Amino acid sequence: MPSSRTDLPSFAAALGDRLPGTWTSEYHRHAAYEDQFPLAEQVWDLAHVDWAVSEFVLQHDAVLIGPDEQRLYVIDRPLHRDQFLVAPLEPDDDQVKSHHFVGVSEPNGIAVPADPVRAAMRVARRLLPRYQRALIAVFDNALSQPEPPHRPAPPQVSQVVTLTWYDDGALGVPYASVPEEARMPLYAHGFQYHPHQAAFLLPAAYGDTGRALRIQAVAQQLAAHGIGVNLRHFPAAPAAAQPALTARPAIGPAVPSPTSSALHR
Repeated sequence: MPSSRTDLPSFAAALGDRLPGTWTSEYHRHAAYEDQFPLAEQVWDLAHVDWAVSEFVLQHDAVLIGPDEQRLYVIDRPLHRDQFLVAPLEPDDDQVKSHHFVGVSEPNGIAVPADPVRAAMRVARRLLPRYQRALIAVFDNALSQPEPPHRPAPPQVSQVVTLTWYDDGALGVPYASVPEEARMPLYAHGFQYHPHQAAFLLPAAYGDTGRALRIQAVAQQLAAHGIGVNLRHFPAAPAAAQPALTARPAIGPAVPSPTSSALHR
């Protein structure tokens, strides 16, 4: 960026004198590039003022402090020596937190001519009204929701159904671990009972999308009855080079089949 102009402090003071209400001007000269960050990070703008402060070394700036916690940031406009940039700053209030800005549109800054009279008219007409609306919205949010709206933890449940992706691609749950109240919802949403595997299994023929929709529906219905639903893999961390197994050896040892046991006896 070319060398900074020398008329910024006088322009900022003259601009403040012509704005509605009482405004004071503070001028800051930057000894190092990092000195611009404390104020630049408070700029309430997602347009060309944000671009200017992020892309150029600003050798100085000015702040106009006005009524109702309004603060205006004034800098040279890069590459336009006949103009300045004026942008609102976020409120400097310990009660205002980041979540209070959610849903509030940035008031954004504007470019103004180097003539303080014309610049003041443009700021008063175009910038201050939307800045004041944004401040009111943020302060209202701070009053109505002082703390962040953190999501509460889910309630504890006494019964849980753990659906399992097995390493052979089967998706289901051993019959013995299914609470009685959960059996009919599983069956109603496509889970089929396989006696020789002692498990409810969801057919692969439904496809990934179909199975995902049925899992979601089961989870919603069981949650309404106070039953939690987990989804896990078995084994938890299969080795990359592990050979594929058939369905019966993979599931059989983990969940002994009552029918097989009876035959052995």
